[in-house]
Formats: sequence, C-alpha cells, structure tokens
Amino acid sequence: MNQYITGTMIKRLREERKMTQTQLAEKIMVSDKAISKWETGRGYPDITLLEPLAAALGVSVIELFSGQDVVNTNRAFNLLKLKLYVCPICGNVVQSIGEAVVSCCGITLPALEAAEPDANDIHCEVTRDDDEYYVKIDHEMSKTHYVSFVAAVRDDGCELRKLYPEGSAEARFKVGGVRFIYCYCNRHGLYRIPIRK
Repeated sequence: MNQYITGTMIKRLREERKMTQTQLAEKIMVSDKAISKWETGRGYPDITLLEPLAAALGVSVIELFSGQDVVNTNRAFNLLKLKLYVCPICGNVVQSIGEAVVSCCGITLPALEAAEPDANDIHCEVTRDDDEYYVKIDHEMSKTHYVSFVAAVRDDGCELRKLYPEGSAEARFKVGGVRFIYCYCNRHGLYRIPIRK
C-alpha cells in the first residue's frame, strides 16, 4: 500500500481529527467497511475518491500519495536559491525559491543559469539616482532579438520588469537591499550583474 496511499496515514489523520471510521465514510459517501479495509492495507481508495478523501482529512492529494505530511521548511527568502524559468512559446517568466518542476505551454522548463556578461555579451549599465537604480541595456530590441525582462534581486525577494520587442531596454528599481540585477536576452540567455556599493 505504500506505493499508493498508506492506510496508517489515513488512520492517523482521521484520529487526529477525532473522526470515527463511520464519520469519515459519511463525509466521502462510502461504507465504514471500506475505510477499515484502507486503514488495514486490505484495499485502496478509488481514484475518484482521492480529492474528497484528502479534503475530509485536511491534507493535499500529494500528502496522501507520499504517506507523510508536506511541511514548508523554507520560510525565508534565500537569494542563492533563486531560480528563474522562461517559456520559449509564450514568454511567461516564473521564479522559484529553490528546486521546482515548472511547466508552461505543455513543456517542462529548465532553470536558467546566469552568466556574468563580458565585453562580447550584453552591455548593461546600472547607475544610482538617489533612491533608485536605473538600468539601461544597450540592445537592438527588435521583434526577433530582445531583452525579455530585467529583475532586481534583493535580500528579501525579487522584483521583475517585463520588457517587450521594439520597446526600450531600461528599468528602474528602488535601491533597498538590491544585490544583483538580472537581465534575460531571448537569444543569449540570462545575465547577472552584481551591484557595486
């Protein structure tokens, strides 16, 4: 039963909610004998019952499948774990704080790897103007070759500005806590520019 849903987890969750087998059975419209079979490993819930069972037990379907509680232990932003993903079909930009499986338009997206720009790459100038960073990128910004976004990565999060073909390649960000500026060219990839204090 461990490869599907563990009966011991169903029992533990039911008991934590101070429900009898009969009460759980009534909530998801099955017999109490069915609940007993699941909890003792002599049967499995039908796939159509997974969502109602999870809702009745106060957990996600993923927790039922894994047999253990899913606890969010990553409660703080860590800029070293920041991952960015770009869909090559629609241009969606997705960010995550740590490992994730991200898909868009039916394809799984790889996490972008940032490179430091050199003289032959993109030219990005970051200047400070009072309480803002002004980011200006020397780029053609044509319909087929453009900077898709610019992002400021701070100590406590990421702020993103979406750019568009034939538009200007510039952005402004508040200064507070910015460590890096990221810019993404649709042909050359992701670049990371450290902020020099």
